[in-house]
Amino acid sequence: MEKACIDINELVNVFSNNHGAVYQSDKLNCFYIDFGGKFARFNCLSLQKLKKVVEQIDIEDLLLNTKRADFELVTFNGCEHIYLLSALEIVALKDLLQGTFTMLKLNHLISDCLYRLVY
Repeated sequence: MEKACIDINELVNVFSNNHGAVYQSDKLNCFYIDFGGKFARFNCLSLQKLKKVVEQIDIEDLLLNTKRADFELVTFNGCEHIYLLSALEIVALKDLLQGTFTMLKLNHLISDCLYRLVY
């Protein structure tokens, strides 16, 4: 999906690092990942699955095993997006997804605390 098809004013930046960003669309009830030259749309469940798949990649084995390539194909069942990533890109994507979920949890905690104070 191209960025030109989406109104950037409707997207909220959830988290970003030097390699990419994750945006939230409340109107469309989805997330967009801008990473590795790709702008991809994910629903909440797919974003959680992507995080789980990326966290299961053994970076140390990827770098030390001489019998395999230094790249990993990242996808999961039901996902229309495929990422072919180097070890450094995997680390950057891990950081991006961990930061995203940390910010989402933080937002939930703040909202919960504010709701308790008001009511």
